[in-house]
Amino acid sequence: MTLHTPRVIIIGAGLAALSAALRLAPRPVLLISPEPLGAGASSAWAQGGVAAAIGAGDSAESHAADTIRAGAGTVDPAVAALVTQAARGHILDLTRLGTPFDRTAAGDYVLSREAAHVCARVVRVQGDQAGREIMAALVRAVRATPSVQVVEGVMASALAVTSGRVSGVWLERADMPSAPLRVEAPAVLLAGGGSGGLYAVTTNPARIRGQGIGMAARAGAVIADAEFVQFHPTAIACGEDPAPLATEALRGEGALLINDRGARFMLAHHPDAELAPRDVVARAIFAESQAGRHPMLDTRACLGDEILSRFPAVAEACARAGIDPVTQPIPVAAAAHYHMGGVEADLWGRASLPGLWVCGEAACTGLHGANRLASNGLLEALVYAHRAADDIAARLPASVEAPPLALRFAQGGAGTDPAVVAQLRRVMTDHVGVLRDGAGLRRALDRIAALAATASASAALDNMLATATLITSAALLRRESRGGHFRTDHPLADPAQAQRSRLLLDQAESLRDMKEPA
Repeated sequence: MTLHTPRVIIIGAGLAALSAALRLAPRPVLLISPEPLGAGASSAWAQGGVAAAIGAGDSAESHAADTIRAGAGTVDPAVAALVTQAARGHILDLTRLGTPFDRTAAGDYVLSREAAHVCARVVRVQGDQAGREIMAALVRAVRATPSVQVVEGVMASALAVTSGRVSGVWLERADMPSAPLRVEAPAVLLAGGGSGGLYAVTTNPARIRGQGIGMAARAGAVIADAEFVQFHPTAIACGEDPAPLATEALRGEGALLINDRGARFMLAHHPDAELAPRDVVARAIFAESQAGRHPMLDTRACLGDEILSRFPAVAEACARAGIDPVTQPIPVAAAAHYHMGGVEADLWGRASLPGLWVCGEAACTGLHGANRLASNGLLEALVYAHRAADDIAARLPASVEAPPLALRFAQGGAGTDPAVVAQLRRVMTDHVGVLRDGAGLRRALDRIAALAATASASAALDNMLATATLITSAALLRRESRGGHFRTDHPLADPAQAQRSRLLLDQAESLRDMKEPA
């Protein structure tokens, strides 16, 4: 069955999706959310905040320079300039929506310093509540916007393509198998999250497993920088899946990284020590773990009991794990956190496939390069959500009447085998993680090929396998170390490879299915 709607379809329900829906108003929108609105999106879990040059003595140019420096040679300077110039306006917009950013007694924004920033420029909420509070403000606004129809408990499983153009989406129920339903629409905006959940140790919500990127890749979209996965250095090592996060703002407040022998170890790795770029800190923490010296984050001296009130999410996670951060250091581990790569998007969020726009973590705009600067993720989502929405609106006829769409799903469809997903996540952590080498990447591709050949077919699994194939193939092809991508068999950066990568899924699958080493 095929339905037709004049509404713009937005796939996703995080900060990028909600921002775009509001920007498109009063143009009718159909927002596809697998979870209840405001739940299950990585945006709501973001602790640090939004990076913006709004403090005295700071500038968008300085912010852009930090972004380029952190990105290890592959950031698009034009994109860095565009996004950092727009940052201040987005902070003011979120404030007007009711986001309760932390303020001083004089009314100025409280700013945190995070890794690889030369100064404090991260706008925050209650220490570590930025994502949750920004999302709450956006959800309230979307709920109050008549032009936005929110469909909850439904997920997109594939893009519909007609004559080389994205013409709609295939939808399924998110809570149980169902026959897919095709919905044709004038434009599709993909804002469906990243890929961190493809790894066994991740800070991402359970459903964020590369499905959006895989969906676009299976339709023929170009995927850029797939090899660059950011591992957050300080996930709380307490056995939870996903792992709770000890925000980088703690290190900005002076928290130290020590091992179980009480020794600081970051001083030997980078002159900025605990505030070194995330890839450097993640590798150092991973090395301590591999050496049997359990890494920990020590907030006792810099925060003491203030951690309980100033960083409530961290305090709550510690309490669940039986850790008292006032008197004990917090055990930490490197965890898959953010995917710098994604569906290649131009300055207006257009993908390589006509009819498809992309924003948020599913997109690769060129802002992050090989290593995302801390708290630039939410900023990029805000900026490109507006740019994509503006471009869509400019290309469509004036707003039209659009009755709510009634979605009815027939029985059928194939569920995703949790055991297969668990195997895939283990393969990615073991061979495509913080440290990589050619032999391990080749083994990962062989294992992914075997899973693809033997697993029961489901669209969700096909999307995950596609994204895993792209990440691993791109990592195998990049024979150097740069940013979040570190090859122990090619440990140095190669100036000749200081450029973005681009892959189509059929190219990645050809490499995957080769029997001899690449």
